[in-house]
Amino acid sequence: METRSRRRRRLSAPPPLCQGGVPGGSGPDRISELHDDVLIQILRRLRCAAAAARASAVSRRWREGGLWRHLPELYFRGVAHGDLEDALSQVALQKLSLLDIEITDRIPTEAVASLLSAAARLDPVELSIVIAWVVGSDDFVPIVLPSFARATSITLRLHDLHLSMPAQGGEFPALERLSIRSGTFDAGALISRCPRLRVLELIYCWGIETITVHSATIEELLVISDQLQGVDIVAPRLKKFTLHSDVSVDFSMSMSAPMVENLSWKCWSHGHFITAAVALAVGIEEMWRLVCTQLRTEGSGFILGLGIARSHSMIQVRNLQEMFPFPKISVLELCLDARGHVYGGVVLNLLGVWNAIRTLKLVIDPDMLKEEVCPLDCPCGQPENWRSQNISLMGLEVVEIKNFKGSGHEIDLLKLLFRCAPLTKVTVKLASKVGPSSRGCKDAYEIFKANPSAECHIYLHRGNKIIFVDPPSCSRRSGTATSCSILTCESSRIGRM
Repeated sequence: METRSRRRRRLSAPPPLCQGGVPGGSGPDRISELHDDVLIQILRRLRCAAAAARASAVSRRWREGGLWRHLPELYFRGVAHGDLEDALSQVALQKLSLLDIEITDRIPTEAVASLLSAAARLDPVELSIVIAWVVGSDDFVPIVLPSFARATSITLRLHDLHLSMPAQGGEFPALERLSIRSGTFDAGALISRCPRLRVLELIYCWGIETITVHSATIEELLVISDQLQGVDIVAPRLKKFTLHSDVSVDFSMSMSAPMVENLSWKCWSHGHFITAAVALAVGIEEMWRLVCTQLRTEGSGFILGLGIARSHSMIQVRNLQEMFPFPKISVLELCLDARGHVYGGVVLNLLGVWNAIRTLKLVIDPDMLKEEVCPLDCPCGQPENWRSQNISLMGLEVVEIKNFKGSGHEIDLLKLLFRCAPLTKVTVKLASKVGPSSRGCKDAYEIFKANPSAECHIYLHRGNKIIFVDPPSCSRRSGTATSCSILTCESSRIGRM
């Protein structure tokens, strides 16, 4: 049996052209007898200028006539920038369908400017330029981005270069898709010169504190950044908006996009304190900080995920509603690094803001080793009357709690949810060190028995479902379940929560 490498070598070897059909052979050069149009079609199928150059070594006319210069699509990979500029100057066509360049060696800043000018002279419909490393670059000396009159798609991956628009001209009348990575520029000025732009990607564009996108045509927007202070969007046709970034303490987003239907936000705000609503945040701001905000689309609704952690120092308080213009939320996912502290107050606070949700998913930090001892004046229990409060949660039907320890405040939160919402399904997954015989597990069962209209389940940490069975001898008082029960487990598993 042939080895895989031997088969690969045999299959990739070119078939014999004819006897003596290679340079230095004694036979005729049959390829050179083909018509130019046929040769150009063969070269087009090679799809790469480097491959075309290698093919030129096979045929005299390919080698000496430079037929690759007549190709409408040119791909350059691993070509030194000096040789690349020389090759571009030899291109016979004045208008290319596609120009794709990738430079992996070091290139000086002035060579980048010259390369962009050479690419503009060829006026491609599709342009992609990837430059891995620029030497001698000066952040304060911008490189002028020339106009590409026919380009419908431009992809620029520039190593920390500062792009600027010319004082006059510099229009992109046909551009529909623009993707820029690792450069800095005036996004507003560039977008204003793209009257047909539909897709915009800004990936790690440094030096841009606020992303400003005002466009009547943009339908898709992708922003990935190290840190942002703001986002300003006016886009009546925007349908899809993706944002991944660290956000500064004074971050704010302004968005006017009535047609948006696909949102994906993931923003980190390390060290920033949040209040969901100032009026309800008495004492909360001294306790919790926002770690991560995630928003995504699922089906016809929006899911909001908040990562909230215990904090030990005061930095700055922000109103979460002032930072992000949230749409109507269907599912609220809260991931709490509570470290053993009471979290019912902050959950109630957030439910007061998003009181129209259908589903609440609550995930508690599973590491019980991080638990702390609350001092007598610990603000985690604020407001003091949260256990007895009543808020309207008429849309809330499904509750899922993961890593439930059965503490007294967790039981009180469970009671509050049943009291304030018409729950139809409640699922509790116990923490790793909590078993069926624990007091908290039994208390949760008692709450479930008192609310027979809801489908309720309790699972062990590993996924086994807990079944409670009341012995016949146990009595009931006033229709409520007693604590007399035996516990069994079945092997049915719960999925991810």
